[in-house]
Amino acid sequence: MDKKPTPRGVRNNNPGNIDRTAVVWQGEDRSPEAVKREPRFCVFMTPQAGFRALAKTLLTYQGRHGLRTVKEIINRWAPPSENNTSAYVAQVAREVGVGGSEIIGLNRQVTLQRLVTAIARHENGGLFWDEAVIEAGVRQALA
Repeated sequence: MDKKPTPRGVRNNNPGNIDRTAVVWQGEDRSPEAVKREPRFCVFMTPQAGFRALAKTLLTYQGRHGLRTVKEIINRWAPPSENNTSAYVAQVAREVGVGGSEIIGLNRQVTLQRLVTAIARHENGGLFWDEAVIEAGVRQALA
């Protein structure tokens, strides 16, 4: 039986598969080795730092860009040009426990944690992290 390769988001401690930009995240590894190994996506030193960055990005989507529904958030996160966004929205909304077009507030730990967990599961084809790691990253993002 062939063993499946570890998903990129797990290898990089980047559960949301956040693209590297000019912004250096708290806990991001920008060493030459990390950049050479992973030229496109951020590499974080810990999964908690990756969850914090994912949660911070979603908080920015809501606060700065006014995205208030799972559909709006996922359409920006995973644009239709690169993803089956409608399936992504349906899966994430179901896991969060809301309709895709229902307004949600990400300033609540439970809602934000459900959303980042659902995105991480979708991005990586499964959930590879303990709830405590996810919770800690989200708590840091809300602090």
